[in-house]
Amino acid sequence: MTIVSTEINKNIAVITIDNPPVNALSHAVRSGVSVALKQVSSDQDVAAIIIICAGRTFCAGADITEFGKPPMDPSLPDLIAEMDQVNKPLIAALHGTALGGGFEVALGCHYRIMDSHAKVGLPEVNLGLIPGAGGTQRLPRLIGVEAALDMIVTGKPISAAKAEKLGIANKISHGDLKSDALEFTQDLLTQNKPVMRISDLDVKASTEVFSDFEKKVSRRIRGFIAPKAAINAVKAATELSFEEGLKFERDQFKTLVNSSHSIAQRHMFFAERMALKVPGIDKSTSVREINSVAVIGGGIMGCGIAINFLNKGLPVTLIEISEEAQKAAFERIANIYSSSVSKGRLSEQQKEQTLSLLITASDYAKLANADLIIEAVFEDIEIKKQVFKKLDDAAKAGAILATNTSFLDINEIANVTSRPADVIGLHFFSPAHIMPLLEIVRTEQTSTEVLATVLKIGKLIGKTSVVSGVCFGFIANRMSSCYGREAGLLLLEGASVEQIDNALYDFGMPMGMFSMLDMAGIDIGVMARQNMAAGSYDEKAFLIHDALVASGQKGQKTGSGFYKHEGRNKSPNPQIEQLVEKFAKENNIKRREITIKEIEERCIFALINEGFKIVEEGIAIRQSDVDVVFNCGFGFPRYKGGPLHYAEQIGFDYTLKRITEFAKEHGDRWWTPSDLLIKLAKENR
Repeated sequence: MTIVSTEINKNIAVITIDNPPVNALSHAVRSGVSVALKQVSSDQDVAAIIIICAGRTFCAGADITEFGKPPMDPSLPDLIAEMDQVNKPLIAALHGTALGGGFEVALGCHYRIMDSHAKVGLPEVNLGLIPGAGGTQRLPRLIGVEAALDMIVTGKPISAAKAEKLGIANKISHGDLKSDALEFTQDLLTQNKPVMRISDLDVKASTEVFSDFEKKVSRRIRGFIAPKAAINAVKAATELSFEEGLKFERDQFKTLVNSSHSIAQRHMFFAERMALKVPGIDKSTSVREINSVAVIGGGIMGCGIAINFLNKGLPVTLIEISEEAQKAAFERIANIYSSSVSKGRLSEQQKEQTLSLLITASDYAKLANADLIIEAVFEDIEIKKQVFKKLDDAAKAGAILATNTSFLDINEIANVTSRPADVIGLHFFSPAHIMPLLEIVRTEQTSTEVLATVLKIGKLIGKTSVVSGVCFGFIANRMSSCYGREAGLLLLEGASVEQIDNALYDFGMPMGMFSMLDMAGIDIGVMARQNMAAGSYDEKAFLIHDALVASGQKGQKTGSGFYKHEGRNKSPNPQIEQLVEKFAKENNIKRREITIKEIEERCIFALINEGFKIVEEGIAIRQSDVDVVFNCGFGFPRYKGGPLHYAEQIGFDYTLKRITEFAKEHGDRWWTPSDLLIKLAKENR
């Protein structure tokens, strides 16, 4: 196969890149394009040049596997500089997704024609980087500073229609892209259009434009270094010459590529893709057709789960116990779609079409044709067993029966049915239609076919899926329980609610432990622990949680929990200090001053230690799966790469040393170091 080929169509040269699967800009592609450009540029019979790609997409970006390796000429910046100086009209014909380096190649051309379904973007910030081949210098010159900042700092791709509106695309193709590109190019020649180098354009903006933009995105980019570097690089485009701006951008890129942030974010990029690779499952594994879905339970979680499937055009039957409950569930879902309409994300017609796919009922007989049934009822194993006995009777042969339990033993639930191989856990995170993580929990008897099917479904509904084995809390909540345990103990030992929350927020978490509990509902954890055997968790750590719930203080939904809540405002709950003093005294805990560092390390290292234990027990397939779960499920800072990657970054030896010290100070019941961590510390000395 020839990676880069050239054909001459009358007086137009067409350079085609064919480097499947996504035409990544590898060394072979770069050198091939460079050679082809030199040949056709010197050909007197060639009046214009088109760069196009074979396969499903234009160049989707740089070859990420080359990061950190010795550079090979021509580099991407060198190639684009060469393109910039071509003295014949150079046209990029874009289809699929032209992202990152692929979009920078398009910006290095003089004109751009886009397939109507194509998208372009500069998503480098998602890898802890900025565009490194002129993107921060050319894009603002082409579309202005504000629009360029929005694209570069958010990293979100835009449609062909928007690209045309902004001035990125000179033409939209609604037919055969190659034919339309040839016609467009011929028109340029007929009209004697000049070479339009973006590098020749000028761009200016006031300092207020940059400061206002930074304020607007400050919350979203908190803790990340790449977005701020991107803003500075765009600012350089307005203050420096084009060549000086390119040098500034390249220096920033080189600094970022070796930073811990980018290493962590690239780790997460690969980890999310690796999580879908499950031993024993490949493209040849058979999957079941899922054309209709049912959800049991129309509460907040059940409705959120239903929306995932409605959004993809799948009919959903939602089962509730009464007509009144059915009506409430329907209205809950309708209100979410109405909110999307009011925000301009959906038309009224689209809302009505989507809601027409939703049926509410109370009769389990209505489930007879459902291919996938997801139970989302009260977190009580006896209630869930009763539901699954009914599902076993009502569901057709081959239907997949899933439970949305957060903690409970799915093996036990599966065994009340006559078809345990068809039972699986689908643990959505609240709000289920927004949160990206889907924890897929396979039981001892879940069939490979069922597992492969739900992995495919997770991808269909846009979730980041991770497979877990069965244990109390699975990966996510088992780890979170340890994190929460230390926060609860620190509260008794002398730290305040606000001090603990602020320490974890400053570490990079989206909110502190107690703010999260108030938001989710303190009673959820209390109920879960009621199903645990005595001694299987540290009762002291959750005494305050139990007392709050017993007094009706469950968090935001009751207006009071670890904080007092009035609308979006929260303030300290004065009762907490009284409860802390009471329980500390009863348990002979001498309160002391606690440092921010101790709060951070106690909470985060407990998380890390449990994560390694989950891997060594085989609950998680690999270490990176644990990172994906805690990043996507609980917002562990992506620039730290997940708890287990973070342990590697700060050093396995140091992590083990601190955990061993905590075991001496607080007992080894909860602080016994993971064998896997001990092994990794030895191997990395």
